Amino acid sequence: MSTAEKKTLPLYSREQLEKLFSAKERVWVTLKNRKVYDVTDFLEQHPGGGEIIAEYRGQDISKVMDDLDIHQHSSSSYDIMNDNYLVGYLATEYEVDKLLTNPDHIVEVEIEDEDIEGHHGGSNPYSEGTFVEKLPEAEAQLRIATNYDKDYKKHKFLDLNKALVWQLLAADFDREFYIDQIHRPRHYGKGSAPLFGTWWMEPLTKTSWYVIPLCWWPVVTYYFTKSLMNMNTLGSVSLFGIGLFVWTIIEYGLHRFLFHFDNNIPDYPVFYTLHFLLHGCHHYLPMDKYRLVMPPTLFVLLCYPFYKAVFAIFPYNWGCAGFAGGLFGYTLYDMCHYFLHHKQLPPFMQKLKKYHLEHHYKNYELGFGVTSWFWDKVFGTYLDDTSPLSKMKYD
Repeated sequence: MSTAEKKTLPLYSREQLEKLFSAKERVWVTLKNRKVYDVTDFLEQHPGGGEIIAEYRGQDISKVMDDLDIHQHSSSSYDIMNDNYLVGYLATEYEVDKLLTNPDHIVEVEIEDEDIEGHHGGSNPYSEGTFVEKLPEAEAQLRIATNYDKDYKKHKFLDLNKALVWQLLAADFDREFYIDQIHRPRHYGKGSAPLFGTWWMEPLTKTSWYVIPLCWWPVVTYYFTKSLMNMNTLGSVSLFGIGLFVWTIIEYGLHRFLFHFDNNIPDYPVFYTLHFLLHGCHHYLPMDKYRLVMPPTLFVLLCYPFYKAVFAIFPYNWGCAGFAGGLFGYTLYDMCHYFLHHKQLPPFMQKLKKYHLEHHYKNYELGFGVTSWFWDKVFGTYLDDTSPLSKMKYD
């Protein structure tokens, strides 16, 4: 719900809150000893780590929010809290005495825009299917949920209340409309949006980032070890490094020419759906943490032609070293991709994080490098502060 809309929230006594605070499975806090928040679902999304928030379970966080030595919270931080995690109000002594003691009275508190700190009206542009010149100061703004009903009424594209794949297969819009809309970011806000809508298919569409090293590093180790055992160390390490370098070209090429095949896909719903499952879903819902890395089954299909080519062109032991380097490069790419979206990174990686997020929120036709922008500069697709916004044709 947008802060521009009226909220009706319950009123809690201190005694009721103490019981809620003691529940270990949820994290509740108060602000100004008045507003009550359930921030459990925000713990994993907090840029500084969820444990920082969990320390204040059952406490008032007013001083923490205002303490610049801890962290400078912008006005948008309050917007995010009020939009997504405000669940009620702490009753004053008068309210406890006059209202909560009346068993026939259901006590609710209504709040309007002027009651919300830092709110200046309007919707959140980062979840409303638009491109923006600048990323928000508070990264959590990228995770404010899109208003599903409002989005569908405005754009007539996909209804986030329903399974997405079946909507695409039954689509009556054309390719130009699909490409325009699929790259304009939304945020589901409640985990992962349903692709197929069935309990047994949904888990197959989700992959945690740590599956990548667990699945592929043993394969890297196997092939690299084979090369070390059958050729000199310097040659094996050199070929591994060459494979790693070649991966950076493949990364750029796949992202630009396959994942963004975009305007060349056949103008039929089945091809929209294939494009969506390959990469469109990630642009439509860029902050979905379980659809950020490639499922192993899909990677096997994409990797197989490269695997065959490497071992067809080079002697077997050379191929083992080169293939291990390329596969290792892929794992670094996928993990880096996840971290750029969902982790607080050290200062030296902040520019890369900004670069990739601008590919999603500013111009999807530039900035195809994920682990670096080197090939973007070589091939003229570098995304910088002067780059224009991608065109939004349908509103």
